[in-house]
Amino acid sequence: MLLDAVCMVDEQGNFVYISAACERIFGYTPEELVGRRLLELVHPDDMELTLATAQRVREGELIPHFENRYLRKDGEIVHIMWSARWSEGDKLRIAVARDITERKRYEAMQAAGYAISEAANVAVDLDSLCAQVHQVIKQLLPINLFSLALHDPHSGEIAFRYHRSDNSPALQRLDIITDSSTMPESLSPADQAHWLGVPLLTQEVAFGAMVLQRQPDRPAFSERDRTLLQHLATQVAAAVQRVQLQARLQFLSHHDQLTGLPNRMLLSDRLAMARERAQRQGSPAAVLFLDLDRFKAVNDLLGHAIGDLLLQEVARRLRSVVRSTDTVARMGGDEFVILLENVGAIEEACRVADKVCTALGEPYHLGAQTVRCGPSVGIALTPPQAEDMELLLKRADQAMYRAKEQGGSRYVLAD
Repeated sequence: MLLDAVCMVDEQGNFVYISAACERIFGYTPEELVGRRLLELVHPDDMELTLATAQRVREGELIPHFENRYLRKDGEIVHIMWSARWSEGDKLRIAVARDITERKRYEAMQAAGYAISEAANVAVDLDSLCAQVHQVIKQLLPINLFSLALHDPHSGEIAFRYHRSDNSPALQRLDIITDSSTMPESLSPADQAHWLGVPLLTQEVAFGAMVLQRQPDRPAFSERDRTLLQHLATQVAAAVQRVQLQARLQFLSHHDQLTGLPNRMLLSDRLAMARERAQRQGSPAAVLFLDLDRFKAVNDLLGHAIGDLLLQEVARRLRSVVRSTDTVARMGGDEFVILLENVGAIEEACRVADKVCTALGEPYHLGAQTVRCGPSVGIALTPPQAEDMELLLKRADQAMYRAKEQGGSRYVLAD
């Protein structure tokens, strides 16, 4: 049996003859196609190119190896490579069509794998990676919804890290996906055929999933689509973990591992930005430098584990008394710094310092232990011209030592 289809199309673009191989390629019998316009089968995105090429054939040009896409009877897309010529005597366009769908699918799958790997190299965060993966998959499969869910090791739940839908109801619920057949329980079998979910695996353990949906008026996902997505899931899983690792390393380089607060390096960057804003806007900034009055005694008497719990609770309380735009940083040991921007007057910084002394002066219930460990706080405020921020930090540090000399659990203003 001839694998290629032989077609003859008249001047109006209607099929006048097509060989039996057309049914394998297009899904239609020859009897169903004779008399129909060829353009009715052409993929809409390839219509303009097909019309232009057909005109070249009618003008007598021999066109070998022209590629375009058609819609099969079942709605699937088929890629065709044509060789066509014009028969002037018969007034017919004579062409041989070869199905190259599998070749194009393989090429597209390879290109998608490369694109996902490249996305992992250039993505600045997980959101941008997901957006790029979404676009890659849309080039392969006609979908109107793409979601990426990841397992949260702290809560033990699946959370949708990325979800984009084109003109479809928002995804309300999806069970934890452990294999490619898990679908929302509320969907009918017919609806489920338009959903496809595959797990993201690491060492054979699922840590997330990709979920796709097609509109009900489109063909259901096929086993071929499932195989394709499962293949890409391997690259996506590696890309997600790589970006997560990069984000974690970036976070650790700028944050204190024990408390999660910005470290000295990140504080230095924030101080520099605060200085620039203060110079530009003429609004002063304030620095509060503090340490805990009895921390060494608590650490020595009750041990480092209790000391660590104390520092973590101090960090939580400090975050609770400042604005979201302020910076709370750990300098090391039991020393912390609070950077306040857009401070209208020294009284505002004093009010924050008073809140800090009150919050940190409350008892700490750490496991079976209850301790008290108030702070000594030094305050320094920049003038409108924004002096060197490291000098500001030094003045606040000196004021903190004066607070400690005065008995602690208080704040002192820098000279």
